[in-house]
Amino acid sequence: MKKDLKISHPLRICYYIAGWTMVILGIIGVVLPIMPTVPFLLVASWCFTRSSPRFHQWLNNHRIFGPPIKRWEEKKAISPFIKVFAIMSMTGGFLSFFVMVHPPLWISLLVAVILLLIAIYIVTRPSS
Repeated sequence: MKKDLKISHPLRICYYIAGWTMVILGIIGVVLPIMPTVPFLLVASWCFTRSSPRFHQWLNNHRIFGPPIKRWEEKKAISPFIKVFAIMSMTGGFLSFFVMVHPPLWISLLVAVILLLIAIYIVTRPSS
């Protein structure tokens, strides 16, 4: 925690604002099925470790948001349901992008490769 004390006050405020922004986006993700929740909460947790130990503790002990954050921080693990949901969401998002936007082939391939790399990362994480 000593390294956190070296963070300047203006930077700490930026982390605090970013943390709450991520919490709000995570809450929106609970309601909107196309938007993720946990990645935003992980970033919020990271921001709060640098700005507000009180809110970091609150987020980690939250009955809904806390468990996936703790699983990630302790084991770098993702639940099987979330893995499937994430990959299905990425696939649906890519297909929607491809059908509605009609991007040039190189952009489609670039997006497909990026999503494939993300999917590989997700699948190779331990399951919780």
